[in-house]
Amino acid sequence: MAQIMAEVSRTFNEYLLLPNRTRTDCSPGTVDLRTPLVRHRVGEAPAIELHSPFTSAIMQAVSSPELAIALARNGGLSFVHHNQSIEEQAAAVRKVKNFKAGFVTSDTNVRPGDTLGHLVSLMHRTGHSTAAVTHDGSAAGRLLGLVTSRDFHPQRHDLDGPVSARMTAIAHLPHAGNDITLSAANARLWDERLDFLPVLDDDGHLQHLVFRSDYADNKRFPNQVVDGDKRLRVGAGVNTHDYRERVPALMEAGADALCFDSSDGYSDWQAQALTWVKKHYPEIPIGGGNVVDGEAFTFLAEAGADFVKVGVGGGSICITRDQKGIGRGQASAVLDVAAARGAFAERTGEYVPICSDGGLVHDYHVALALAMGSDFVMMGRYFARFDQAPGMKLPTRDGFVKEYWGEGSNRARNWQRYGQGGQGLIFEEGVDGYVPYAGDLNEGLAVTTAKIKSTMVSCGSTSLPEFQSSARLTLVSEQSFQESHANVTVRDTSATVA
Repeated sequence: MAQIMAEVSRTFNEYLLLPNRTRTDCSPGTVDLRTPLVRHRVGEAPAIELHSPFTSAIMQAVSSPELAIALARNGGLSFVHHNQSIEEQAAAVRKVKNFKAGFVTSDTNVRPGDTLGHLVSLMHRTGHSTAAVTHDGSAAGRLLGLVTSRDFHPQRHDLDGPVSARMTAIAHLPHAGNDITLSAANARLWDERLDFLPVLDDDGHLQHLVFRSDYADNKRFPNQVVDGDKRLRVGAGVNTHDYRERVPALMEAGADALCFDSSDGYSDWQAQALTWVKKHYPEIPIGGGNVVDGEAFTFLAEAGADFVKVGVGGGSICITRDQKGIGRGQASAVLDVAAARGAFAERTGEYVPICSDGGLVHDYHVALALAMGSDFVMMGRYFARFDQAPGMKLPTRDGFVKEYWGEGSNRARNWQRYGQGGQGLIFEEGVDGYVPYAGDLNEGLAVTTAKIKSTMVSCGSTSLPEFQSSARLTLVSEQSFQESHANVTVRDTSATVA
């Protein structure tokens, strides 16, 4: 007969944290959210460390290059989805790796013979007031000059005239070589009273523009996750079908970490794939998953996984439990896997980080996942709400929403991920829907981070290892869960303050 687990399958909603004594050294400013991304010897530093415990889901609706850039600048890591051609995924990885904070790739570009009317339309479309004039009108063409909105007036100058008549030629423009550092570029902007500085290669082709207005922006992100060459870090998802072709291309593109993406990672297929990657590319960290118990964690850790994702069926977009009846409450899964992670570390001397993936509905759920032993979390719905996610922003009667669809939905066409047999999805394991629009990632993530730090302070912790070792949890009854919410009519207009 089937084996029946004695413990109830529990979710994050069923737990609360008990406050611990808050020491005088505990404040949001002293909380350190650094956490290991990859396997390392106990007591030694990991090869890759996150500065904030957030990663974005391996989903079409989430992990765009734009979101990867924003998340890395905020200390986390994005995994570019693999439900696209190898060439497209590699190009997305390169886009992130080629990003330089403060070094802008020009998106407003014209040829010298283009009309001023065309330039006006282009500036209106991009929202930028500085255009590069290149020999072929591309962002990487040979730079011939620059033209700004201050160089002409639509009512004063003939819009049928050429851009070349109003541009400042390259001979009269201060510019820099491709080896200039951001610090040196900013120094030139201030010392020479420049608004912008073009960066050219040895053949005069435009590489980047550095703007004085971006100087303050670069100071906003002190916790960026970067590699040894000061490039932003980015991960990439892979599957167990074409990894022999995909992994080399992602390595060449500069991916910092890989992760097998599967709704059920407890399989010989994934173990074989992990073994192959570790044999042929031992230098690239690669994660495995998803799993829901300690037995499956140990299976993947022994196969070589550098981190393991935890969670089956708990995602807001996932209906695997409804369709197949498999999965586990996310809190129970994390607690069980964390215990197995500890046993594995004691037995082997190697620490394999775990990632809580799914079941994170509220910000405080992230704190619970971390307290229960997760080293970092992976979220889809959370990041899909932001401007940087690829879903369309749509108006409704109640405000704006963003498109969000699961990898198990027909829209995703990611049938290989689910192994249902045949050449397509026989039934869906994800839905296609919408999430409330939440604006800019930088602002939204700052609020969530502030909440987590405040929770840790109340629990007397200033680091994630301390939080995990000292956190106290209590089960929540239905009545105490209801008590957690406001029980008054909430004001929907601002109060008048005398």
